[in-house]
Amino acid sequence: MAAAETTKLKPNVLFVAVDDLKPLLGCYGDALAKTPHIDRLAARGTVFTRAYCMQAVCSPSRNSVMTGLRPEVLQIYDLPTHFRLRTPDVVTLPQHFKNNGWKSHGLGKIYHVGHGNIDDAQTWSVPHFQPRGGAYVLPENTVKKKPQPPKPKSQMGRGPKDGPAFEAADVPDNAYADGKIAAKAIDRLRSFKSSNEPFFLAVGFLKPHLPFNAPQIYWDMHDPSKLPLADRDSPPDGAPPFAPQSGGELRNYVGIPKSGPLPADLQRKLIHGYYAATSYMDAQVGRILDELDALGLSENTIIVLWGDHGWHLGDHGIWCKHTNYEQATRSPLIMAAPGKSGGQKSAALTEFVDIYPTLCDLANLPKPTHLRGDSFVTVLDKPDTSIKDAAFQVYPRHTKDTGPLLGHAVRTESWRYVEWRRTKDQSVVATELYDMQNDPGETRNLANEPAQAKTIANHRSLLEKRLAIPAPSDLKLLPLK
Repeated sequence: MAAAETTKLKPNVLFVAVDDLKPLLGCYGDALAKTPHIDRLAARGTVFTRAYCMQAVCSPSRNSVMTGLRPEVLQIYDLPTHFRLRTPDVVTLPQHFKNNGWKSHGLGKIYHVGHGNIDDAQTWSVPHFQPRGGAYVLPENTVKKKPQPPKPKSQMGRGPKDGPAFEAADVPDNAYADGKIAAKAIDRLRSFKSSNEPFFLAVGFLKPHLPFNAPQIYWDMHDPSKLPLADRDSPPDGAPPFAPQSGGELRNYVGIPKSGPLPADLQRKLIHGYYAATSYMDAQVGRILDELDALGLSENTIIVLWGDHGWHLGDHGIWCKHTNYEQATRSPLIMAAPGKSGGQKSAALTEFVDIYPTLCDLANLPKPTHLRGDSFVTVLDKPDTSIKDAAFQVYPRHTKDTGPLLGHAVRTESWRYVEWRRTKDQSVVATELYDMQNDPGETRNLANEPAQAKTIANHRSLLEKRLAIPAPSDLKLLPLK
């Protein structure tokens, strides 16, 4: 068979991962967002309005997307531990495409590289690309502190940073990492076009992850006086004290108070920075979409864009991710595929472990037997279709009184239920229940109300059924130290 015919049978995949992206996008109904390029991607495909990560922190979330396994199977809830220490033989999503004739390339942040963790060479056809250079470009922010001794594994990702939590510089897009990643993606697309090879191109953007650094033009797109502060700056009534978190990731940056509430003007500056960084990232997505169109590759390319988790912007007094609440676990998921309708929205509950089997179905690839997600291809044809009754998330905690805990969240059509269990014996320490229809801001924990006993029992049953699903029997699982 001629190469051109072979390629035609194999749709390309443009796989766009965005760090710390919550649904503050025009296509998700945010009138203040300036995201025209992601919005035009949405016009080509389906916007999933209730898509949830598996754990609201970078590495575990990405591990689940890339392996198709839930965090409870991987048993990795931190940043430093590489997934192959637990699953040495697992075939990752891009690796599966590579094994079936696609060229698999990774650019930018796909896996979490750093804090002791590394990329995964088995995933890619060629070495992964990561741009060089620091997060800052202004001279006053690039002065490095004296070298510090290496931290123990348990402390990686913590400690003081080298600069402020935001930066606005009068520089071109390529001065920052995401611009360089977009430029490299354009180069790779041109190479794929010349070689006529089917490709799986994974592009990982760093913004809007902290620090909120972006060229000045993207800050100028937003009037900070119009950006609202959070409606509520206190934890949910009746929530267990360990369910929120203190925003330690943010507080490590220069100029951020180490404890206590943030001043209103600083909150507004941070929110401004988040919107600006999102607009900057959106422009880089636009550059890639433009090139895909210019090369005539769009008609045979599946495009999926997802944020690895959400982000708290002061709601409940919380900043960053690291919780089981809606603001941390809900994130954008947009998919456009050849032959599928565009401009659609679906409220179907979806989980990020569903991305792997869905891309297999769209590419007519067999699904590996280890996958633990559900394909949502039917939703692309019928956006009112439902594929599951609940989405599940986890987050670990550790307190002096309880020891290690794992919070299991169950998000259904109308409720969010969270069960906090001791890891040593699975005993339940605390529960949370939020009425997401009447209290979407999760302001009141109803778990102790007798009238909700049946709702709690129903959600506990869903959780028990989920936890009873055995780990894949055909996948080597090594114990973690």
